[in-house]
Amino acid sequence: VQLQASGGGLVQPGGSLRLSCAVSGRTVSYTIMGWFRQAPEKEREFLAAIRWSGDSTYYADSVKGRFTISRDAAKRTVYLHINSLQPEDTAVYYCAAGNRLSGIVSSYEYWGQGTLVTVSS
Repeated sequence: VQLQASGGGLVQPGGSLRLSCAVSGRTVSYTIMGWFRQAPEKEREFLAAIRWSGDSTYYADSVKGRFTISRDAAKRTVYLHINSLQPEDTAVYYCAAGNRLSGIVSSYEYWGQGTLVTVSS
């Protein structure tokens, strides 16, 4: 399974961004896709997860209402839309594949390379 995250960049505070994660390979083995982020000198933080079937989503309490996860099964792509970006959202954002709708890093077996989001004026 290969995961390719994209869509990061420099954004002004208050702006929005949509991150994408394109999935290829033996994706049939993995039913859950998740998004995490890691800021400098901080641990990797869970953000949101979704089933490929689209019938279940799971969010970290800290991002509810501001982050939205979605997927396009036909394109094998998962998205993370982020509103009202703030400097504290600056981090490398990672997508991951697993089989548990979970916020635990070890629940995910495959990881993308990450895409950097920088929020600054």
